[in-house]
Amino acid sequence: MKGYVPTPDALVDKMVEHLFSGMLPNPTDFLLEPGCGDGQFIDGVLRWCRSRQIQPPRILGVEINPALASKARERFKNEAAVEIVEADYLAARMPVKFRFVVGNPPYVSLENITEDERETYRGSFNAARGRFDLYMLFFERAIVDLADDGRLVFVTPEKFVYVESAGSLRNLLATFQIESIELIPEDTFTDRTTYPAVTTLRKRSAKDKTAASLRDGERRQVDLPGGGITWLPLLMGHDVSREGMVPLISYCRRISAGVATGADGIFIRPIKSLSAGLRQFAYPALAGRDLSLNGDALPAPNKALLVPYDEDGRLIEEDKLGALGLFLREANIRQRLEMRTCAERKPWYAFHDNCPMPDIMQPKILFKDIGERPKFWIDRSGAVLPLHTVYYIVPSAGVEIDLLCDWLNGTEALLWFKHHCHRAANGFIRLQSRVIKNLPVPAKLTHKNIQRVA
Repeated sequence: MKGYVPTPDALVDKMVEHLFSGMLPNPTDFLLEPGCGDGQFIDGVLRWCRSRQIQPPRILGVEINPALASKARERFKNEAAVEIVEADYLAARMPVKFRFVVGNPPYVSLENITEDERETYRGSFNAARGRFDLYMLFFERAIVDLADDGRLVFVTPEKFVYVESAGSLRNLLATFQIESIELIPEDTFTDRTTYPAVTTLRKRSAKDKTAASLRDGERRQVDLPGGGITWLPLLMGHDVSREGMVPLISYCRRISAGVATGADGIFIRPIKSLSAGLRQFAYPALAGRDLSLNGDALPAPNKALLVPYDEDGRLIEEDKLGALGLFLREANIRQRLEMRTCAERKPWYAFHDNCPMPDIMQPKILFKDIGERPKFWIDRSGAVLPLHTVYYIVPSAGVEIDLLCDWLNGTEALLWFKHHCHRAANGFIRLQSRVIKNLPVPAKLTHKNIQRVA
């Protein structure tokens, strides 16, 4: 049942209304529910037809899971218009083109797709790029199986409208008429937070604007471009002009996640507990949970990171680690370090990721990787090591760090983050370096010879 998520009846009925709006089905039409599970959308279509006293179209449900396919067959055994096929939709060949396609494709992230499956999908689907999700492939395949001028209605996570891995999918979708994208309440699926979206697509090249509906009730008509660029700002009504702006990365020496050790429980120690021998390897460190939205000043670290790297970021030879080497070689500690995946390709005491000390140990701007809203703090000393739940920005020489930090904490940047960054649980925003690097920053705010904006 990998990726199967039951759809509430109210949402099923709403999507079937979209499916048949202005396109009444007839008995000679073909309708497909890919990944049909036990047939919720099939039942919704039959329910819709019965309530209007019209004959249903010919319906095909495709389901890979034997138990669910059997359940669907039993459910519709007395429905002559319905056929259930047990098959892998992404690999099976459909016998006809369908005037209607509707459903809730399986949500399966890359981590839950085997290496063999990934290779197969990447060879078969343009949408199988980067950190793709299985529902993206269902989109692509369903468009192939959709008849010209047919209509598709899917409910999926909204991430396809903005994540980089869905760029190829957006480019494909933009070649057809996307009639509407509706962002529906995040608690629609009560046992999980998915930030779902209902997408209605007509397979024709003549295109009108797309009706965008947001969770706060706001609606607008938008033009969704191809090229794989993010659609989220357009859906949100925030199409920022970049005239006189430059991407943040243009004024930065480095934008990166903090230090990932792969064994924080070993390398991170309370500062007060450090022996004299370990102090020479210890750097004050901050994690995301240490940074509070209620405080404007960077908090004083109460823990330290033990660093087996020199000031140039080179791993110190094991026989020169002194007290740190003695500590790490303790039997239970060394065993834990050797169990990390990074120990297969690096010396057993190295961090999971490289440790670019020359960049990190500079005056910098820090921010949490996930938060209710973005907030930025300045580490003026350059002495604080950000841990992997904290990102850091090192401005280039000549860039005024205070002006830059003021801009990052301002309302315009906050709006940009809201409309470009990934969403996490509970409405939080996930900040990632590859997204932050593209933040448009006014050039006039970055030079020392410009007066600070009040």
